[in-house]
Amino acid sequence: MIQYKTEAQVAKMREAGLVVAHTLEVLKQAVAPGVTTAELDALAEETIRKAGAIPSFLGYHGFPATICASVNDEIVHGIPGKRVLREGDILSIDCGAILDGWHGDSAVTVPVGEVTPELRELIRVCEEALWRGLAAARPGGRLTDIGHAIESYVRSQGRYGIVEEYVGHGIGTEMHQDPQVPNYGRPGRGPKLVKGMVLAVEPMINLGSRHTVLLDDGWTVKTRDGSYSAHFEHTVALTDDGPWVLTALDGGEAKLAELGAR
Repeated sequence: MIQYKTEAQVAKMREAGLVVAHTLEVLKQAVAPGVTTAELDALAEETIRKAGAIPSFLGYHGFPATICASVNDEIVHGIPGKRVLREGDILSIDCGAILDGWHGDSAVTVPVGEVTPELRELIRVCEEALWRGLAAARPGGRLTDIGHAIESYVRSQGRYGIVEEYVGHGIGTEMHQDPQVPNYGRPGRGPKLVKGMVLAVEPMINLGSRHTVLLDDGWTVKTRDGSYSAHFEHTVALTDDGPWVLTALDGGEAKLAELGAR
């Protein structure tokens, strides 16, 4: 069952989204060689709680941390710990917060110091693919238009692997709701996109193949071939005026205008 939100409910989700957006900005500034992922996790929890919100991930199905911190060939759901970030690493940070019962969810991939041109390009392609997907989240379309926009852009940029096992999702009073939002596929299929839908769109792309492996901790997902991976995510609401990116500080105005979606 898809949960459709009223304008007032979307406004509440925007407040949760801004907590996540601010937290990720704080974390991006803190990422540096020598920092541990546990230190970033503690900073995230402190920032979220100071805003009067609750970390979405902490305790979710037993997850032990506030953020997912996935380094290099880790795609998603990496558990923060003693790992020390090194120059040339890339770090994907996934973060969620609950405010007044409503969820926000967003992810970024951040270079640690100077990284290779190949990794900078991987990060750029993944982030741009996310925005292409967000721009397609418009009333009147179909759900698979989003994944088609993501896949089409990624395929135009090189031989990247698009992860298929882990996809976007509806979001609202629970972090994960219907519908699932794949990052690939043909357009014009699935549920109709209508005002009041709120979706978490989150492409994950690899430098190598799309195939994944789940580690023994039951959470961390890595690339099967050891290639590096990037992950970006935003929570987006469908409105009469087009997409409203609830986890972007400017609501997505600048980038969506660039793409002709506002």
